[in-house]
Amino acid sequence: QVQLAESGGGSVQAGGSLRLSCAASGSIFSINAMGWFRQAPGKEREFVGTTNWSGFNTYYGDSVKGRFTMSRDNAKNTVYLHMNRLKPEDTAVYYCAARMSSGSILTPIGYDFWGQGTQVTVSS
Repeated sequence: QVQLAESGGGSVQAGGSLRLSCAASGSIFSINAMGWFRQAPGKEREFVGTTNWSGFNTYYGDSVKGRFTMSRDNAKNTVYLHMNRLKPEDTAVYYCAARMSSGSILTPIGYDFWGQGTQVTVSS
């Protein structure tokens, strides 16, 4: 089992920045990738970004490419999502996810464990 604890959400004006954190605990040795997804009311869960556990390969969704970046602190078993130039359409609940299987890294079904989510609200 893996436990994921997200933090860092909040409210910000358009153009601002936020950093989300996701701390992993438990059987982290089995994780091969960490991802971020988001879900706005009435919409499907959307891929934001993912990085393999070594951090060498990172991919981003088209809607956030160039504005969001992921980083990690191996000593803290924590992955970060740095969100810059935020837009009102970035408003959503953001979820951290851990992947142990070999499913797609770009879809929610490919991930095995999920955090509780953290709300990000961007006002215009």
